Amino acid sequence: MTAQTETVRFTADVIALTDDNRVLLIKRGWDPHKGAWALPGGHVDTGETSRDAASRELREETGVDVDPSHLWQLGIFDDPDRDPRGRYVTAAYIAHVPNNTTATAGDDAVEARWFPINQLPDLAFDHAAILKAANPRS
Repeated sequence: MTAQTETVRFTADVIALTDDNRVLLIKRGWDPHKGAWALPGGHVDTGETSRDAASRELREETGVDVDPSHLWQLGIFDDPDRDPRGRYVTAAYIAHVPNNTTATAGDDAVEARWFPINQLPDLAFDHAAILKAANPRS
């Protein structure tokens, strides 16, 4: 039996939460899932930790700046079918931000908006499952 090599891409996603139970989502600007709501996140660059990538992607996509040391790792999400482009493994982080934090879409996001955690739109990828892991009582 010959082992097959699989290309695995590494990403980082961020659940930015306020004390009044709102979560920050972005509307995707391109495929896959163009026009769908998702957690801010993206590829981990060469030489970068997933924590640093999560902070950078949050800033690039929403303008919200959170120091990497203030991100809490929720877990690794690696379902082989979580992304239609192929095998993507993501490290998901939680960031607690003030209630009045302003978000502005940037990079590949066409919109950034705060949603009440109990009134979320349909989400791209497995982001609903990631949010469920962060708030298992929901």
